[in-house]
Amino acid sequence: MLLRDFLLRIHLCKGIGIIGKSKIVTLVDQVVWREDQLPTANLLATIAQLNAKNAANFKTSYQQLMQDENRVRQLVDGEQWLSIVDSDYPLQLRESFAPPLILFYRGELSLLKRPLLGIVGARDCTSYSVEVLKNLIPGRVSNTMAIVSGLANGVDTLAHQCVIANHGRTIAVIGTGLDICYPYANQELQAQIAAHHLLISEYPNQTKGYRNHFPERNRIIAGLVQSVLVTEAKQHSGSLITANLALQNNRNVLAVPRPITMPVSVGTNELIAAGAKPVLSEEDILEDYFHLGI
Repeated sequence: MLLRDFLLRIHLCKGIGIIGKSKIVTLVDQVVWREDQLPTANLLATIAQLNAKNAANFKTSYQQLMQDENRVRQLVDGEQWLSIVDSDYPLQLRESFAPPLILFYRGELSLLKRPLLGIVGARDCTSYSVEVLKNLIPGRVSNTMAIVSGLANGVDTLAHQCVIANHGRTIAVIGTGLDICYPYANQELQAQIAAHHLLISEYPNQTKGYRNHFPERNRIIAGLVQSVLVTEAKQHSGSLITANLALQNNRNVLAVPRPITMPVSVGTNELIAAGAKPVLSEEDILEDYFHLGI
């Protein structure tokens, strides 16, 4: 079995999370892969450090997926996919925290080769984010890089829409299967991104948006990009999780300052106080990309 096909099956297994999968990738990196000799379920469960319940679920799932090609095709559901050992898999994502073994995608995969800027912020953002994005995205930012966000309500949606309106390119990383839209109000936007830009997810089709999926989605955004820009964020928000993951991956964190009296200013102002770069103009963003020839 090809290594990429083996990793697809590991990715589809039940009973194993992103950390356990990363441990298996580390094992694979340290040995010479033999297509005629697959690791045992017991060995993999031990390497992934699964507890008894999860190990039992994993072993059952592993045996089924290794023997039932129809079940694998059913789970993939005709979607295009990229494995962590493929040449097109972004190197910076592979070197980030717990990189996904598999990315399912619709759209233009070559966008991953562009300079990438993540833009995140509050779901209940104010008109301030609208004005900020209208000032920052048009021009050299939208012309020279792809904007990555999570297709959530608020700043994510505004970022995708602003890029598209200015004839730029955008990548949406979602926390559901590609066949599900969450929030449902973004159904048309998600379809537009899938058709003309790039829509990616580590989850197979028919996977709903469980609570833990969104922090997991955030780690992919933080791993893909060179810098993350936060426009508005409350204290302890999901946007700050993305920013902290970006810092852990040695990415640049940018933040737009706001009045200290606003609740959605607390997160961004705290980021700046902790050392994030304040953004007042597009030049403050572009400076982080000069080494890429922008």
